Amino acid sequence: MDWWPFSRRKRVPGEPPDYYREALRLADQQKYHEALTSFRLALRSQPDDPEIMEQMAIIYTHIGMPDEAIKYYEEAIRIGGDSAGAHYGLAFLFLRRGDTANAVLHLRAFLRRPPEDEEAAAHVEHARRTLQRLEGSPGGPIENRPGE
Repeated sequence: MDWWPFSRRKRVPGEPPDYYREALRLADQQKYHEALTSFRLALRSQPDDPEIMEQMAIIYTHIGMPDEAIKYYEEAIRIGGDSAGAHYGLAFLFLRRGDTANAVLHLRAFLRRPPEDEEAAAHVEHARRTLQRLEGSPGGPIENRPGE
């Protein structure tokens, strides 16, 4: 899983330590536990920041804690609205668990308003292909299957 690289944060001179950027640097070095500590410090100063929550979810995924990852992605959506990154992450976590219905739900939510950055193109295409594969699986579209 890649970091969601679409941050628009700008550093303002004289502001307190930027734990968020520190966490991203640590994550790039695969120092996941240290990155998680820095993200927690960033979240302490900005408790309603869905971008921090999304990054924490990615870290939890990397260290093998999918339940925590799901919790942080869901919180990012609750607080930040229709977060494309959180929907994308949730879709693939649910898919790994075999929860196809929730995976489809979050893939559709992601694709309703996908990021348009050039960097996001591979993620958008991956989501489209995965959704097509899931909806084209035996039995027809997920939503039309009996009992689901």
